[in-house]
Amino acid sequence: MHGTRIAAIGHYQPAKVLTNEDLAGMVDTSDEWIRSRVGIRTRHIAGPDEPVDELAAHAAAKALAAAGLTAQDIDLVLVATSTAIDRSPNTAARVAARLGIPQPAAMDINVVCAGFTHALATADHTVRAGAASRALVIGADKMSEVTDWSDRTTCVLVGDGAGAAVVEACAPGQEPGIGPVLWGSVPEMGNAVRIEGTPPRFAQEGQSVYRWATTQLPPIARRACEKAGIEPADLAAVVLHQANLRIIEPLAQKIGAVNAVIARDVTESGNTSAASIPLALSKLIEQGAVRSGDPALLFGFGGNLSYAGQVVRCP
Repeated sequence: MHGTRIAAIGHYQPAKVLTNEDLAGMVDTSDEWIRSRVGIRTRHIAGPDEPVDELAAHAAAKALAAAGLTAQDIDLVLVATSTAIDRSPNTAARVAARLGIPQPAAMDINVVCAGFTHALATADHTVRAGAASRALVIGADKMSEVTDWSDRTTCVLVGDGAGAAVVEACAPGQEPGIGPVLWGSVPEMGNAVRIEGTPPRFAQEGQSVYRWATTQLPPIARRACEKAGIEPADLAAVVLHQANLRIIEPLAQKIGAVNAVIARDVTESGNTSAASIPLALSKLIEQGAVRSGDPALLFGFGGNLSYAGQVVRCP
């Protein structure tokens, strides 16, 4: 069994940008109030004719192009999402149809904000076991569709987007590019983040999530580094779920990644749930903030009070 690596990554965001000033015209809020509490300045919002699978397909097409591959090279499609309205066909099948991928295994993975890192681990395991040769791993969410835009406590947080990675086996003798996953959950606190009801709506207990993320997650993230055999100080980048700048900055500090670039895409994109980690990593690579081969900690957390993290080598 050889290890696996991320061959390429890509991202996509809708064209419409919603600013804090725009929100101030919709609910009782202000740019200062939003920035001081969550650090967000803008977010991208998909239109009614832009479903989740379209966002996912755009990001996946960019990742395929960056890897120099075609749809025929993929035999596994995993989409992490919690905002697909239809149950069948699933989002992965619709993405495969949009891209023309022939006869892939196609599965959705719903672990909300930790979905991408769960899906990445699943692809790693599947390719290493020989059940697939090359996988598209996508995080895509249309949070705007499950948001109550009259609730200022939640509508200021969310954005829409997608990020995708191509996962393939390493060559014999090549160092694995995806480290062991450390994952788990706190089921008894699962109601702290919810997307439920008819129509489904996003809600959360903000203070409970903040305390859990900033106190319970740092040692778990450090253990993910230990499993990969790397010291936090040797990380080139830390890409946490982009939930809230007030969570990201203290969590990154407590991990001990003193020399790492810290992804802060939440300021431009808001909370895009499962899309946030691949979206932020893709931007760091695009901007030249990290180099090919650099070690980066990816760490998702949130909905279900689930978490999953692994150290990867940047494509």
